[in-house]
Formats: sequence, structure tokens, C-alpha cells
Amino acid sequence: MNQTSHTLHASCAPRLLCAALVLLAAAGLSACGDKDKKPGQSLASVNGKEITILQLNEELQRAGVQAPQQATASKQLLESLIDRQLLQNEAEKEKIDRDPKVMQAIERAKALIVAQAYMQKRIGAAVRPGKPEVEAYFTQNPQFFAQRKQFDMRQLILPTSALNDELKAVIDGARSLEDVAQWLDGRKIAYGRNQVSRTSADLAPELSSKLAAMAKGQLFIVREGERSLLVSLADVKDSPVGLDAATPQIEQFLANKKSKDAADAELKRLRASAKIEYFNKDPVPVPVPATAPAGTPAAPAAAAPAGSTNEANERGVAGLK
Repeated sequence: MNQTSHTLHASCAPRLLCAALVLLAAAGLSACGDKDKKPGQSLASVNGKEITILQLNEELQRAGVQAPQQATASKQLLESLIDRQLLQNEAEKEKIDRDPKVMQAIERAKALIVAQAYMQKRIGAAVRPGKPEVEAYFTQNPQFFAQRKQFDMRQLILPTSALNDELKAVIDGARSLEDVAQWLDGRKIAYGRNQVSRTSADLAPELSSKLAAMAKGQLFIVREGERSLLVSLADVKDSPVGLDAATPQIEQFLANKKSKDAADAELKRLRASAKIEYFNKDPVPVPVPATAPAGTPAAPAAAAPAGSTNEANERGVAGLK
């Protein structure tokens, strides 16, 4: 098997092992009337259930298969569709498709897909920004481009439980990260090491400003639940980006922002014209799994500007206070 075939096979394999719930959700959403099929559309039949060329084309499109690989990919994806149909048939025999949790998942997936299709139709394709818009964004955000900084940092990763008063006193009096590492070694406290580099385009503006004002070698702590990071600022370097290099990134960001703004405006319009009633002003939170079921459709992620605050950045700011 060549490398391309191996890669395609590996990418298809997880879908063949999906839970019955996900398979049923996908099948429930894509099922079409068998009576409307035209001759030549069917590629295979699994216990009387036909698999059509339309289904295969959909899989090829979702997988993003390029033209040179489509012949090989089509064979593998057809086998994937057959396997999926076999699992769906067995699930229906056992009435898994009537399980309340499965039915709820199907309805949720259907609602998401229909809502996304409406929004895509309503706002259309993202409008690419013009050159003046790109140049204006570049000029108005020098910290991301012309005045971008790179922060090189060294880290010791240790259990948060180890951050007792004694260790904090050692950190306060240490001249370098190595001083703390030697103290940890002497007391058999396990830790890990890491090196990271971040630019002012990657970090929240507040965090970038604090790092830029720090002296090299200064230590600070970032708590992350059961583990904590003892960080030393090793170096700060100028890392400017010119307009030509930044243009594709700025164009993509501005196009995403326009789409998000249009979507927000449409939701605002719909809310203004709708009658929305809240029957429970203080709903009781319901425990949910840590992760969503594999294959569950997700709402489009909102575009975030370069340098926007995220959870990790907030933790970093907290560590510098």
C-alpha cells in the first residue's frame, strides 16, 4: 500500500468505529427517499439498502480529497459507507434508533445543520476585504505586526500541591530558574522542563505589555489546576512582520469578522421580531460529560482577532500580578 492509500485508510478508520448514536444521527439526517433514485445512481446494496453516488460524492467533498487521489479514495469511502450501513441496519433491528437519547441527538444535529444552512444562505460567502481595509488594520495594530515582539520563556512544570510557603520563599529569593530546579532536586520533588516562544500577536495585549516590561530572568508562576508553571523570561526580541507577509492573515481575519458581524446582526434581528418567553429565570445546571460525542456537529466558531484574550492568556496575566 502506498503512502497516500495508507493515509486515506487511516483517516477513514475512525469513522468506521463511531458509536451507533453518531451513525444513526448521520443516517437520519442524510436519508433520502429511495423511490426517487434514478438508474445508475446506486453503487451498492446492503441488505436491500442502496448506497448512491450522491452519498459517495458527499463523503469525498467532506474529506477534501484532491482529484489525483479520488479514484483510490472512492473505493475506500464506498467500503466505509457499506460498513456504516451495516451498523445502521443492526442498530435499527435492536431499535437503538428509538432510544430517547439517540432521538434527542438526532434532533439536535438536525437543528444545528438546518440553522447553519439558513445562516450560510442568509449571509452568503465572506466578502474579502479591500486593500485599504487591510492597510488600516495593519497600521492600527502595530503590536501584532510592525512592532511585534517575541518572548522566549523557560518553564518548570510541577504539581500545584508543591507550591507551599517554603517553595514560594525559595522562588522569591532565587536568582534564576536553575536555583529553583536545584532546590527541587535536593528535596526529590518531581518536575518537568519546557521551552516556549510566543509573540505579541499570540498573547492578550495585557499579558504582552507585562512581559515586555519585565526584566530578563524574572520568575513568575502560572497556576493550571493540579499543575503549575514556574516561568522565567529568557529573552525579548523584536519580530516585526511586514504588510505583504501579514496581508493573507489580515484578509482572513477581516473576512471572518464580517461573517460573524453579519451573523450577529441576523440573530439580533430575529430576536427583535420574535416572542421569547423564559419560564425559569434560574435554571438548574445539569451535569454534562466532559466531551461531546464524537461526530456531533458543532456551531461555527466565532472569529477572534489576533491577540484576543483566551483562557491561557488570562492565567498568564494572573501569574504576573
